[in-house]
Amino acid sequence: PHLAALVLARGGSKGIPLKNIKLLAGVPLIGWVLRAAIDAGVFHSIWVSTDHDEIEKVAKQFGAQVHRRSPEVSQDSSTSLEAIREFLNHHHEVDIVGNIQATSPCLHPSDLIKVADLIQKEGFDSVFSVVRRHQFRWSEVKKGENKMTEPQNLNPAKRYRRQDWPGELYENGSFYFAKRHLIEKGYLQGGKMAYYEMRAEHSVDIDIDIDWPIAEQRVLSFGYFGKEPLKEVKLLVCSIDGCLTNGRIYVTEDHKEMVSYDYRDIVGIDLLKKRGIQVRLISDRDCTKTLSAMQLGCVAEVSATNKLQVLKDWQEDMGLSWKEVAYLGNEESDVECLKQAGMSGVPADGCAAAQKAAGYICKSRGGCGAVREFAEHIFLLLEKVNSARKQ
Repeated sequence: PHLAALVLARGGSKGIPLKNIKLLAGVPLIGWVLRAAIDAGVFHSIWVSTDHDEIEKVAKQFGAQVHRRSPEVSQDSSTSLEAIREFLNHHHEVDIVGNIQATSPCLHPSDLIKVADLIQKEGFDSVFSVVRRHQFRWSEVKKGENKMTEPQNLNPAKRYRRQDWPGELYENGSFYFAKRHLIEKGYLQGGKMAYYEMRAEHSVDIDIDIDWPIAEQRVLSFGYFGKEPLKEVKLLVCSIDGCLTNGRIYVTEDHKEMVSYDYRDIVGIDLLKKRGIQVRLISDRDCTKTLSAMQLGCVAEVSATNKLQVLKDWQEDMGLSWKEVAYLGNEESDVECLKQAGMSGVPADGCAAAQKAAGYICKSRGGCGAVREFAEHIFLLLEKVNSARKQ
């Protein structure tokens, strides 16, 4: 049977404009679940249903196919079921739909693999995700009502300790898998049903109960970053023009060049060095005098006609794997380096080709704190590496 992953990503959002492609920890929100779906390797096709050009562009960058949904199922009042049924009407080859929510960025491929087995090998018609919660519920008393609240799932005289109570299962909205015949009848859950219990730390739903900064910390701690295990970064290579500086060159009447940089970026470089991470600089123009004036104390390669070759030479000389190399670039000349490095970043104003190739897109512009921001991102991922080692 043809199992298709389907992510619904409407352009309209009452809370956050274009929320589905807003950057979360440097990656478009929808990118986190698409990466998990692709790496799971259980789907015959992976789709994004959208009505918006920018969402379509991001979806294709992450390797998904796009179904352009109609205006009729793109309204605020439209339901997920309506959008899924429309998708099935246009894709008769699909037998099972795995509806994955874009707002669940801590989803892991291992979860999707197990769910696919439940529905394909064990014969379930529908499977949905749940999380276990230890919360005591009480009946609601509306204002003006003359009555007392009542316990719903506890005896107040004998309150459970957390470790003595298994808790309750709640839908967490991460995914809903269902066979075609159920969906055509108007159900996402029905027939022979099963739930799949996700780990609490992976159960992040931005739509319901979490704000963006908290979600970023959760994703950095518990998100899925790809098939290859993370390694400790030992070298950061940074493009000078447009990353360390804002890319502007000021020329005086006596033909001297001047550039500007942000002191926060210099602090970021110093912090990286204190953590034992080498920082090297690269430029495709001759900016020797500028580097001398900045007094950064970093190895640099200027007038580099082939940045990738320089990067390879440094990597080999230091005896590093690519997973131990980070690269911050902003131009088309940086694209191949961004693709090769284990960790890659681009300033907010980097060119489109560089943004597409990078794993992290900074909120800061070049020369305005992007280096410091990328350094902080490296530190957070190093914490994740160290945490994994301890486990």
